[in-house]
Amino acid sequence: MAGGKLTPRQKMINLMYLVFIAMLAMNVSKEVISAFGLMNEKFESANTNSTETNASLLMSLDQKAAEAKGEFAIAAVTAHKVETISKEFYDYIATLKAQSIKGFEVEKETGKLPYEAMDRGDNIDDWFTGDGYTKKGKEIIAKIEKYKSDIKAALGTDKKYAGIISEVEKKFDVSDVKNKEGIKERYLEYHFKGFPAIASAAKLSTWQNDVKKTEADVYNSALGKAAVAAASYSNYQAIVVLDKNAYFQGEKVTGKVVLGRYDENTKPESVTGASLDAATGQARINLTAGNVGEQNIGGQFNFIEDGKKINLPFKGTYVVVPRPNSATISADKMNVVYRGVVNPISVSFAGVDANKIAASAPGLVSAGKPGKYNMSPGQGTEATISVTGTLPNGDKVTDKKTFRIKGIPGPTGTIRGEMGVVKGPKSNLEIATIGAKLLDFDFEVGLDVVGFNLKVTGQPTVVVSGNRLNAQCKQILSRAGKGDQVTISEIKTKLVGAGSYLLPRTAPVIYEIQ
Repeated sequence: MAGGKLTPRQKMINLMYLVFIAMLAMNVSKEVISAFGLMNEKFESANTNSTETNASLLMSLDQKAAEAKGEFAIAAVTAHKVETISKEFYDYIATLKAQSIKGFEVEKETGKLPYEAMDRGDNIDDWFTGDGYTKKGKEIIAKIEKYKSDIKAALGTDKKYAGIISEVEKKFDVSDVKNKEGIKERYLEYHFKGFPAIASAAKLSTWQNDVKKTEADVYNSALGKAAVAAASYSNYQAIVVLDKNAYFQGEKVTGKVVLGRYDENTKPESVTGASLDAATGQARINLTAGNVGEQNIGGQFNFIEDGKKINLPFKGTYVVVPRPNSATISADKMNVVYRGVVNPISVSFAGVDANKIAASAPGLVSAGKPGKYNMSPGQGTEATISVTGTLPNGDKVTDKKTFRIKGIPGPTGTIRGEMGVVKGPKSNLEIATIGAKLLDFDFEVGLDVVGFNLKVTGQPTVVVSGNRLNAQCKQILSRAGKGDQVTISEIKTKLVGAGSYLLPRTAPVIYEIQ
C-alpha cells in the first residue's frame, strides 16, 4: 500500500487484501440489513398491539360518554376525529411500505421477508428527480403536512393537547436535513434515497408507530381531561343541609355543611320523589305543602354504572306553618265570655299541628275537632285558658289568656213577639203570649218567661205565674176601655236549659187597647 514501484507479487497481495476488505464489508452490510429487518418486525408487532390498545381506549371513552355524557361526550368527539385522521394517514403509509418492498416475497420456511436480499432501494426511485421531488414525492410531503394540520385542527387550542401537537410537529418535520458533510438534503432524500428496501420499510413502520402513539396519547389525554374536569372543585358547591327547614325562636339550629357536585357528567337515569331536569341532571323538588306541622320528603336517584343499576335514596323534612292570611286584631277591653251560654273557643299555635295542642280552663270542653272548644263559665269575674303545644321535636310550648266573665244582658219584653207599645183589641191581649228578646246579642239562646205583673191604670196590679194572662187579669182587663194602656212589667225570664238561673230585669212592654 506504500508509494513507489511495486513488484508483481506485492500487487497480487494488495489485490487480495482489497478483496478481503470488500468481503468483510459485504458481511457487515448483510448483518445491518438483517438488523433493519428485525427492527421492522418489532415495529410492526408494536403497531398491531397499539391498534388493539387504542380500540380498547376508544371503546372505554365511548362507554363513558354514553353513561356520563358532559365532558366525556366532548372528549369522545375529539377522539373520533383523531381516529379518522390517524387511520387515513396510517393506511397511506402502508401503501408506501408496499411499494418499498415490491418484488420481495415472504419465505415459506421462515415466514419472513428475505432481509439480506433487500439491499437495493430502486422501488421508490419514482419519489425523486434530480435535486427535487417527483409528483409522488410531493404527494408524500403533502400527506404528511395534511396529517399535521388535521391533528392540530381536531385538538384545537386546548392546552391539554399542546404537548401532543408539538410532538407531532417534531416527529413529522419535513424540513431539509444536513448530512454528515454539512450539506442540506431534502427530507425524503435524506431518509430514503439510496437506502435498502428493508431500511425504508422499517422507517415507514416507525412513522406508523408514531401515528399510533399520537392516537393513544390523545385518547389517554381525553379520558384524563374529562375525568379531571368531572372531579374539579369548580363543579362543587358547599351546601348547608339543616336537620329541618323551620325553627322556633330559642330552638337550637342543627345541620351539616356538605360538598355537592353540580356536574353534567353525573346524570341519573331516573329519580323518584322529585322531577329530573334532563338538561342539567339536577333533581328538583316541586310539591304542595300539606297539613300544618312537620312533613317528610323522600325518594331515590337511579344510576347505571358498568351496566348495573345503583339506587341512592334521599330523605328530608320540612315544617308547614299556617299562611298569614289575616291579621290578629283584638280589643283589649272586649275579651269577654258570657255566663249562662256556651261560648265557642278556637285555639291555635303558629307552626304546631292542631292535634298537638291542648287547652284547659274551668268549664272548657272539646267541641269534637282539633283546636275547637266550648266554654261555659261558672262563678267569678274572670276565666283563664291555658294552652300547651307539642313541637315536632317533642318540646312543649305554653301560653295563656284571661277573659272577663259577664252575665247575659237584660232582655226586652214582648207581646205576640212585638216590643215597645203594641196596639190591638182586648181580645188579642187575652190570648197573647208574653215573651222576651235579647237585642244585639250574638249567641243563639232560648228564653222562657215564667212570670210577670199586669197593671191597668186605676186597677190593682196582678201578679201572674207563667207567660199568659190568667182569669184575674182578664177580669181587670174587662173594666178597661179604648185608649187605656196595659203595662206588662217585672217579667221573669229564664234561659232554656239553664235550670233556675234568671236573667237580669226584663224591660216592660205596653199594650194599648183599640
